[in-house]
Amino acid sequence: MNIEKYKIEEYNQQVKAKHTRKLESLVEDINNYEAILQKLIDFQIAIPSWALGSGGTRFGRFPGGGEPRSLEEKIEDVGLLHALNKSSGAISLHIPWDVPKDYQEIKTLAAQYGLGFDAMNSNTFQDQPGQALSYKFGSMQHVNAAVRKQAVQHNIEVIQHGIELGSKSLTVWLSDGSCFPGQLNFRKAFQRTLESLQEVYAALPDDWKIFVEYKAFEPNFYSTTVGDWGQSFLYASKLGPKAYTLVDLGHHLPNANIEQIVSLLLMEGKLGGFHFNDSKYGDDDLTAGSIKPYQLFLIFNELIEGMDARKMSHSTDLGWMIDASHNVKDPLEDLLQSVEAIMLAYAQALLVDRQALAAAQEDNDVAKAQEILQAAFRTDVRPLIAEARFRAGGALSPIELYRSLNVREELVKERGSKTVATGL
Repeated sequence: MNIEKYKIEEYNQQVKAKHTRKLESLVEDINNYEAILQKLIDFQIAIPSWALGSGGTRFGRFPGGGEPRSLEEKIEDVGLLHALNKSSGAISLHIPWDVPKDYQEIKTLAAQYGLGFDAMNSNTFQDQPGQALSYKFGSMQHVNAAVRKQAVQHNIEVIQHGIELGSKSLTVWLSDGSCFPGQLNFRKAFQRTLESLQEVYAALPDDWKIFVEYKAFEPNFYSTTVGDWGQSFLYASKLGPKAYTLVDLGHHLPNANIEQIVSLLLMEGKLGGFHFNDSKYGDDDLTAGSIKPYQLFLIFNELIEGMDARKMSHSTDLGWMIDASHNVKDPLEDLLQSVEAIMLAYAQALLVDRQALAAAQEDNDVAKAQEILQAAFRTDVRPLIAEARFRAGGALSPIELYRSLNVREELVKERGSKTVATGL
């Protein structure tokens, strides 16, 4: 389904007067308004192909109908999101769920929607139909060299798919670990995983990056072979300059100080990117900003400080991607909400008075430092985000327009009420 440009323009004209009133009162307090607005326009968040259908639990799925049945329809759905918010200009594919039949046709289709291809994602946490060897006891850590070789070869194949599509990075998440004490030798598991990753690293093109993702638990609950940011950092450091740590916001134990983690990874030049979501207890994969919006703001505060210190581009030097699941929402509405929350946190962090904050920190003025951060966080920047969308050609309120156009109902008519998106 396409949303014609004139429908977005007609909607914007209907609500623009109210938007302008809100924006004018906000702009008065922003000195570098135009510069911030341009940063917001440039900032793009990739949409993962697996988030376009219902998910959220391994115990059951409750599809709402109209889900994408193919890679082509997934690209159409991301194109629909990007037409509405102008901040979702890339899609991240998961192999083997999204293997293209014709690379050129897929690239042409994506280009029609203004989309590029973000990081490619491999899958050695599931056994696929016809797979020769099982990953029941791990993939790259497996005691059987043949299983490790199979996992390595799969990742190399994913790289080849990415090269054809114009991607520049590979994300590796491993479920490898153990469920019980004594099940494996931690040192040997780490060494075998490192050796496997080194083979994958050797297959990377010169202009590619590899992101090593970490996870504290699930599906292994006693140990995980890439269990935290320190282990990921260790792998990335040993692999070489094209290897980085990827931070998934849900892959931390409760109350972890993620903002400190990203600050140190940036300092060491080893932060590669993000998977945005939110959590109450663990790897909940909830809508970004739905549980801990202040934490999301604090993370962006450290990101901006660290990236500016290294003279990095906010829009291109790190990988930004959503990784959420949703079993009780319309997946497209959920993704629109996640993108909005990320843009809000980014915009609020851009408003922080860096000079005043640095001075307060050097003076040990704790109350002043807190006031500076909370003043930015408590600023309602929704009109600023809407203006960035408007100038880029998107809708002033994407979800409101999505609902008024009955997009989900139209997708059900087009695709059927019983469709289930490919993937998990």
